[in-house]
Amino acid sequence: MTSPRLIKGGLVQVDVKSGRTLRTIALQYNPDSLSRTMQVQAAGESGGDRSQALRIMGAAAETIKVEAEIDATDRLEHPDQNRTAAEVGIHPQLAALELLVQPTSDALQGNDSIARGGALEVLAIETPLLLFVWGPNRVVPVRITDLSITEDAFDAQLNPIRATVSLGMRVLTVDDLGFEHRGGQLFMAHLRSREALAKQAGSAPPSALGVKEL
Repeated sequence: MTSPRLIKGGLVQVDVKSGRTLRTIALQYNPDSLSRTMQVQAAGESGGDRSQALRIMGAAAETIKVEAEIDATDRLEHPDQNRTAAEVGIHPQLAALELLVQPTSDALQGNDSIARGGALEVLAIETPLLLFVWGPNRVVPVRITDLSITEDAFDAQLNPIRATVSLGMRVLTVDDLGFEHRGGQLFMAHLRSREALAKQAGSAPPSALGVKEL
């Protein structure tokens, strides 16, 4: 009997206009846990209007936290086959994650040129659409809110060879992106997927909770 192929969680950068995949970052090891928090966007939170008590303003504000490990130890046992790891450790993997929260050098240089040209307003730099992928049932547009890297071990040249990465993300909804945006469409597809999965859970009768029919 063959074991099922283990898929990896990760992040995908997508060009908003063309939909072309720019970069896929697969986590080396799937984290043991994933933490999610959902804050309801309720109407009438300040109180006073009873007609608003059951109304929701929009999609819940969801945040996701994951902690992943990156380790070059196994690759360093065979340096001839893994020259990059032998020369710079896990610098490339860490740099790929760091650049998810940084504008490109070209974009910064371009904005500087615009400002030097006398522009009264320089627009904020737009980054590619970022997707968090955790299996086929969870593909959501996100913004990274915080990135923490703890480098745990180094080689003789002080290249990091083992690190723990903590990623904080906020799911972007149609309230953030709009319905026509590629990311908004992906969020709606994700929401419909959750609705379909919820139907599979069924519904228990009130008697299961020790109460009569309500």
